[in-house]
Amino acid sequence: MSTMNLTLLTDFYELTMMQGYFKNHTTEVVIFDAFYRRNPCDGGYAIAAGLDQVIDYIENLSFSPDDISYLRSLNTFDEDFLDYLSTFKFTGDIYAIPEGTVVFPREPLLKVVAPIMEAQLVETALLTIINHQSLIATKAARVVYAAKGDGIMEFGLRRAQGPDAGVYGARAAMIGGCVGTSNVLAGQLFDVPVKGTHAHSWIMSFPDEYTAFKKYADLYPDACCLLVDTYDTIKSGVPNAIRVFTEMREAGIPLKNYGIRLDSGDLAYMSKKARKMLDDAGFEDAFISASSDLDEYLIESLKSQGAKITSWGVGTNLITSKDCPAFGGVYKLAAIQDEETGEFIPKIKLSENTEKITNPGNKTIFRIYDKETGKIRADLIALVGEVFDDKKDMIIFDPLETWKKTKIHGGTYVLKELLIPVFQKGKCVYSSPSVMDIQAFCRREMDTIWDETKRFVNPHDVYVDLSDKLYKIKADLLEKMSMDALK
Repeated sequence: MSTMNLTLLTDFYELTMMQGYFKNHTTEVVIFDAFYRRNPCDGGYAIAAGLDQVIDYIENLSFSPDDISYLRSLNTFDEDFLDYLSTFKFTGDIYAIPEGTVVFPREPLLKVVAPIMEAQLVETALLTIINHQSLIATKAARVVYAAKGDGIMEFGLRRAQGPDAGVYGARAAMIGGCVGTSNVLAGQLFDVPVKGTHAHSWIMSFPDEYTAFKKYADLYPDACCLLVDTYDTIKSGVPNAIRVFTEMREAGIPLKNYGIRLDSGDLAYMSKKARKMLDDAGFEDAFISASSDLDEYLIESLKSQGAKITSWGVGTNLITSKDCPAFGGVYKLAAIQDEETGEFIPKIKLSENTEKITNPGNKTIFRIYDKETGKIRADLIALVGEVFDDKKDMIIFDPLETWKKTKIHGGTYVLKELLIPVFQKGKCVYSSPSVMDIQAFCRREMDTIWDETKRFVNPHDVYVDLSDKLYKIKADLLEKMSMDALK
């Protein structure tokens, strides 16, 4: 999948607003924050993903002659604005949380600092990229957590919402912890392991099940996984697999990376029966893989039932995040730069729903870790330029329920700033790690959150608090707007 020019991957109103800014000579620099309000799947966290494609998008952001001709044909845009678009390029700054990072609601995953026309144009594409890939990476991390160390294979391409979702969803799933994907194109593009066995059609194409297994083993003796549920798992499939494994052993063929796959029936019962049959035949090291509409809840249940499954192929429910199909990320104006002083003037969005009131200003994020355990205590959204001394006590409080306060004693915590520069003055200053390196980083990130936050039912919330200075700015803006409304 070669890099595409996604410049017109935008909502129409972004372009009409751009023309409005252009006609009104609006050139001020603004700050937009991309963030989300609630964790997917009612969980306790999310995984940031999609930054690599964001970089490709920004680097290739330009209107081709065909793009200009198409926009002209809409009879909406004036020639002077189209002339401006013909030489358009992104000249601003972008800060982002690296892919694979554990993230929480209300904190900016990405911050754009740019002239308002540029910042407005990129909104839609940034959101569709980050929303989709963060959603699938989060779902994958949940499935991987449920498996408790067993391998999770991403098998969802044929059920994905189109080729792009299949390819970039597979990438996100690998970031979330999958050991491999069935998606060969994703394997090529992102240098990640590809895995798979055979379908029921392979079995059905031969005169009998044994012959199908035998031919497959002849072809792939070093990766022999036999699908045993085409006809009768216990009476036919497993016995025929054992027969083939026995013949391989008697022929002196080393048995490695071999086993069976279950794709239907009661997986707990079938896996226990199959395990006993394999063990009794002397194949204690044969793996048992399972598929069949799995998700984190079913895997957790099967493991609690003592299922003897050692690897899991997860398709539809992972690649579509079926129970939570949207991430819900938004992109909101946070500040406008004063052209004379260069200072950023905070802006805030009001709402009848307090959760939708935005955090104003030019912000950054500090993660607060417990020094002894390395676990996350909280995240602190602060103004750029604020300095904190981890040797001093810190009092943090919930920005919505301000009476909830916590004192973190100096010397017991360490701070890490999460937002890093990705673009500076239109030039990319960040190199994305490989997908497998991001996966390893994500695994370490998952170790920084408590199991109480990882659980699927009523997870413990990690607090995302505001610094005193930011909270005061927000409170003052709300008070001013409230008083203005009374005039």
